[in-house]
Amino acid sequence: MAYDTRPAGGTRNRRRAAVLGAVLGGCALVVGGTTPAAAHSGGHGRETAYVALGDSYTSGPGIPRQVDADCARSDHNYPSLVAARRQVTAFTDVSCGGATTAEMWQAQGTNKPQLDALDRHTDLVTLQIGGNDVGFGSIIGTCARLAAQDPAGNPCERFYKASGHDQLALGIAGAAPKVDRVLRAVHARAPHARVVVVGYPDLLPDDGSGCFPQVPFAEKDFPYLRDTEKRLNLMLRLVAAVNRAEYVDTYGATVGHDMCKAPADRWIEPLQPASPAAPAHPNAKGEEAMAQAVLARLERGRGRS
Repeated sequence: MAYDTRPAGGTRNRRRAAVLGAVLGGCALVVGGTTPAAAHSGGHGRETAYVALGDSYTSGPGIPRQVDADCARSDHNYPSLVAARRQVTAFTDVSCGGATTAEMWQAQGTNKPQLDALDRHTDLVTLQIGGNDVGFGSIIGTCARLAAQDPAGNPCERFYKASGHDQLALGIAGAAPKVDRVLRAVHARAPHARVVVVGYPDLLPDDGSGCFPQVPFAEKDFPYLRDTEKRLNLMLRLVAAVNRAEYVDTYGATVGHDMCKAPADRWIEPLQPASPAAPAHPNAKGEEAMAQAVLARLERGRGRS
């Protein structure tokens, strides 16, 4: 399938190759000199035309009020909150539960290809994608199943490293060029837009502790899965940087409110939710926290860290 790209010079291509190579190698590369979307000024002040792209962490499944059953999309997800508080005049949310990077170019049920929502008049884009390319759902199912065999050990980590290589790390590395391709297509279709990549919130205790059976993972698999999510977010940060996009850290903003916490304190629901939300997904408080993180990034202005 053909896709959109922006012409890139030799230096930019070498930089992209270096960043993607760092992701493939699992290195914590710090990318210098990244001025987010500075080439896409689109004027000054607040954005007027905002398009939200993404998967279920963006769409907000189960959170009232659901406005699109096919995509499990809420009108209180973080894009809706951002749009209201930025007072944008044109807001389009095409995020959809279950979306991978492939759904940027292809329909998902009644949801058209997400990139089709962009045009030259778009001046703000948020993108949260990659979790389903890595296989969030299957990872949760696999680790929960294996935990029953060895609840005090690390059966999930052993399973994914049985070949001698960390299959989850390889999956994240494999998703990097897919996210890179999406961002190049976003710039091509919305050349004046401010582009913001949104990371994933903190799902499990940041200190590596567990909470079996509330979250049915084996005790020593909690730090492995925590580190896997951090690796995914690092990949998104690096790929955003090489594509002149800004990155929003929602992980740090949600530490201490993971799915192991008590119902009153958690912003991510466990596999048996107590608040309206999908299992292992943000509830309304989680979407609010992600909205606040995005708003804080937008308030800092383009090209400012």
